[in-house]
Amino acid sequence: MKVLIVGAGGREHALAWKLVQSKGLSELHAAPGNPGIAAIGSCHPVRADDGEGLLALADSLKVDLVVVGPEGPLVAGVADQLRHAGIACFGPSREAAMLEGSKTFAKALMLEAGVPTAKRLSEPIAPCVVKADGLAAGKGVFVCSTDEQLAEALEAVKAFPGEPMFEELLVGEELSLLAIAAGEEALALAPAQDFKRAYAGDNGPNTGGMGSFSPVPGVGESEVEKILEQVHRPVLAALAARAVPFVGVLYAGLMRTEDGIRVLEFNVRFGDPETQAILPRLEGDLLETIVRAANGTLTGVELSASDRAAVTVVLAAGNYPAGSDRGSPIEGIAEAESLGAHVFHAGTAIHHGRLVTNGGRILDVTALGATIGEARERGYAACQQIHWQGIRYRHDIALAASEQEEGPVA
Repeated sequence: MKVLIVGAGGREHALAWKLVQSKGLSELHAAPGNPGIAAIGSCHPVRADDGEGLLALADSLKVDLVVVGPEGPLVAGVADQLRHAGIACFGPSREAAMLEGSKTFAKALMLEAGVPTAKRLSEPIAPCVVKADGLAAGKGVFVCSTDEQLAEALEAVKAFPGEPMFEELLVGEELSLLAIAAGEEALALAPAQDFKRAYAGDNGPNTGGMGSFSPVPGVGESEVEKILEQVHRPVLAALAARAVPFVGVLYAGLMRTEDGIRVLEFNVRFGDPETQAILPRLEGDLLETIVRAANGTLTGVELSASDRAAVTVVLAAGNYPAGSDRGSPIEGIAEAESLGAHVFHAGTAIHHGRLVTNGGRILDVTALGATIGEARERGYAACQQIHWQGIRYRHDIALAASEQEEGPVA
């Protein structure tokens, strides 16, 4: 089977890395891809948001399946263009992708489906959360505990289109639960937790994500199934009732509060950087699973997670998320990988035969271990091998979880 992955980040590299392990894969292509993907497949200079270009590329390559990584192309309707041309696609339609494309749409659908979520406020009063309505690359959410923070958020949110949304500020532990979905069917992947703030101690502005880990202590199979019943399946059913079947990954960003689970947001694709921690633990054939989902069913699919833990640390530009780093030579990836870590390329390029920085989040380093603590120790040892001028990363990824756990992961 020939597969085309759309996107150029660490999530897409992790997907490519997992898909090439499938016996059913004959060719792997990416558009536009990155140097990490180029080492295991063929990359093509077509932008992820160029629907016509992707359609022409998929047709010329005679691919059997297109897997869309980023949210932008999905919200723009790329999956619709491909399906209308008879090309199988793993990723929701433009209408279904509005779950991520519009906070207002998502909130209305959750209320319709009876899904527990944060209460919407008619006006911003601290403490509260201010959210940009549309896509914001993970940077459009502002947590405001004080009036000063609220004033700053109201000014910052003006940079995003549409009217902002105001919500109650929930207190608890965050959790990401991704589920592969086909119509009203949902199959959960391993729960994960990500770190959105730029600096240690969950300080600084929101980012696309500075790290992640899986599994999450205290979140077992019974709670995962309960979340599917409370959150994912009701939303999928509500979409199906509107004649908008969902095919792809339904990602629920959740808060575990004293009053139970509450939905913070929905994404309509593999999370980044959660995917980089989830896929190394995944047991089973991911390609077979997403092919079946693209064909509208999950019947007979079997996926599980290994008993090992995974920790992912994002290596970023020194001024991320405000800025990026381009052209700085990167050293030490081979040394990091020699320690057993997976190094996924998120913002890199080749310049005059040399690997250089090319973005805000540059690399994702993932390590496995018998416990979260062991995975964390191995991951940070690998991070210390990698260098470029201005490199920055958080040193507290999965620290609290490693202190919580007792013995090997169950």
